[in-house]
Amino acid sequence: MGIPVIREYCRSGEDELDCLERLFKRVSREYGVEGVVAGTLLSDYQRMRIAVVAEKTGLKTYTPLWRIDQEGYMREVVENGIKFILTTVSAYGLSYRFLGKIVDTSLLEEILSIARRYGLNPGFEGGEAETLVLDAPLFKKKLYVKGYIVLEGPWCARLVITSIELCDKLGVEVYGIWREGEPTV
Repeated sequence: MGIPVIREYCRSGEDELDCLERLFKRVSREYGVEGVVAGTLLSDYQRMRIAVVAEKTGLKTYTPLWRIDQEGYMREVVENGIKFILTTVSAYGLSYRFLGKIVDTSLLEEILSIARRYGLNPGFEGGEAETLVLDAPLFKKKLYVKGYIVLEGPWCARLVITSIELCDKLGVEVYGIWREGEPTV
């Protein structure tokens, strides 16, 4: 998107809130940032932690997606051209076969059906899955990842990413992962 990515590393054993506070102070000082936009959908825990640290550092907090209808939100994400993959699954009903695949309309409807059937959070706010955005309309480049899947239990698996390439958008719709072999245990 042409904006800097600022990272703050936590020292071993350091509380993540201390790291977040240091980061907020840094971006406020160095870039004149006045507020934080948080993408939390449902988690009071996440929203409050961000809000407390932001207030402590003098930043405003904005949570535009808070309490939005999550099925509708997920459909809107896909319909608006955001290309993302699942990198972990950690809930009954979610298969390792979903890992590394672009979530298109068909796959999303399958995930939403599973969420309704088993009572999962369709936006994965309960830790049912983790995602990685590979491309979006505002992105100037896209990501191409390589990796392999590790099975950690009957309904728990993760994509181990071994490399990520930043690629030009050339109109070629190549996304997702190149899988290095079959899932391992």
